[in-house]
Amino acid sequence: MSEQVKIPEKKTTEDIRAQRKHECALGYQLLAALKWGDLGDGHISARDPVHTDCFWMLPYGAAYQSATESDLILVSDKGTTVEGDGAVNMAGYYIHHPILAARPDLVSAVHVHTGWGTPFSSEVRPIQPISQEACIFFEDHAIFDDDEVQIQSVDAGKRIADKLAKSRAIILRNHGLLTTGDSVAEAVGSFVLLERVAEVHMKVNNPKTISASAARFAKQDLIKGGAGRMAFASLLKRHIQTTTLN
Repeated sequence: MSEQVKIPEKKTTEDIRAQRKHECALGYQLLAALKWGDLGDGHISARDPVHTDCFWMLPYGAAYQSATESDLILVSDKGTTVEGDGAVNMAGYYIHHPILAARPDLVSAVHVHTGWGTPFSSEVRPIQPISQEACIFFEDHAIFDDDEVQIQSVDAGKRIADKLAKSRAIILRNHGLLTTGDSVAEAVGSFVLLERVAEVHMKVNNPKTISASAARFAKQDLIKGGAGRMAFASLLKRHIQTTTLN
């Protein structure tokens, strides 16, 4: 008698919501572990699977290092709190809402001020294929060359979304880095990878670039399993001591 093959149970929308919120809370904890966002200068979004024009994020002023799923609030397309307790981080709303609205393929976006990403963004130059991690973003990033660093309107966020287009990341001039993903884990892990790329660019004065063909080959090999997601899982083991990802 042949052995029966067990068919995995299909995830419900509640399962998907719980997973996205779980990854979002862990993402904030990870930012804190890496000593980013101490001034509240960052945000992670997680699109709700039911109310797809809404997203989860930490409320304004919440501590990153102790973030839990119950701390997150559901932000509406109008910038109001739909569920949870706390005030909306309006800068986060102005940036994340237009991006998620323009990109139905995305689940999450991540932005936080960092030691290498912010200075790199001030040089307003594209990423070159000068390291293995840089290949991930080769021909797959945009530059928002605009001096409106104090994003205070949905229109400003729309300009960022327009410039991002279909790219996985964008460099915000004089402001820092922003990454996206089809999961929160992918977006957060990609951000850490991009920060490492920015560090390499700032430290090396005269790099020898990887050829375009070699960079494209490396990129396809690195992203096929989800480069950001794999980085996220590894970072959690190192900094948060958890492996609870599905």
